Amino acid sequence: MKIVITDAQTVCDDKISLDSIKEIGETVIYPLCSAEELPERIKDADIVICNKSQMTAEVLKSAQNLKYIGLFATGYNNIDLDYTNAHGITVCNVPGYSTEAVAQHTFALILALLNRVGEYNKTVLEGDWIKSQTFSYFPLPLLELSGKTIGIVGYGSIGRQVARIAKAFNMNVLVLNRSKISDSSVFQVDFDTLLRESDIVTLHCPLNADSADMMNGAAFRKMKKGAYFINTARGPLVDEFALKTALECGHLAGAGLDVLRVEPMTEDCPLYGIENCLITPHIAWAGVETRTRLMDIVCENIKAYLRGEPQNVVR
Repeated sequence: MKIVITDAQTVCDDKISLDSIKEIGETVIYPLCSAEELPERIKDADIVICNKSQMTAEVLKSAQNLKYIGLFATGYNNIDLDYTNAHGITVCNVPGYSTEAVAQHTFALILALLNRVGEYNKTVLEGDWIKSQTFSYFPLPLLELSGKTIGIVGYGSIGRQVARIAKAFNMNVLVLNRSKISDSSVFQVDFDTLLRESDIVTLHCPLNADSADMMNGAAFRKMKKGAYFINTARGPLVDEFALKTALECGHLAGAGLDVLRVEPMTEDCPLYGIENCLITPHIAWAGVETRTRLMDIVCENIKAYLRGEPQNVVR
């Protein structure tokens, strides 16, 4: 049983090891693989474990022994499922492992924008408090969450956790979801109503043909003047040039993003250097506990498959 891990560097560090996978079978570990390297590196594999490596038909056809692909992720749009289905290759993902972490990061971005802790810390480090004539100075406006309305786009496990945290802050919660929800503590509304009435709009929906570029120029113009926008879901949900315009013209007060259309960020990213746009490098999922949980489930997925009882099969 030969296991090949194609992009270990995207998950592991000195806190997270691959020892539990090594115990299952002969394991070859690559920190990263380029598209050109992949066919050669997986050609003898029985099992491939990957995060974002692009498993196209062209890549997979080199792996004649391949029986199983395990993902270090929930998303699986990097796998050619038509090919794997046609060739009897089982594909398993890890759903739900990052719910608490992503919801936490969502509020880290919100609080960073409204409480401006980083900016105030910067002024203190620059000596402004030492020079202050009063015990407290507040040149940067601070805002309360209590009483504000948050609009949650997508009401899966992460969206529901965001709603629970929002209610703890005494916020009003609006929800956009494709199917009817049964949660009476929130208000399910249409997209235009959510945009129009929310002080903060946060995305927690999947990326598909219907949702791509849903946050475009028209959508941002429908948002309240002075509202905030958060995206910890997927970068291509957002027209980044439209967001840049909404931020620079002052229609939106700020944005907090953990995902971009192109990752890693490129130098020509339209949001690079925009003062009222906070960007973190796709880390909402990457807490130590979260990655530990992820690794445990990846191993259990492999073991379940080998027992003939596959779990978390994506199709």
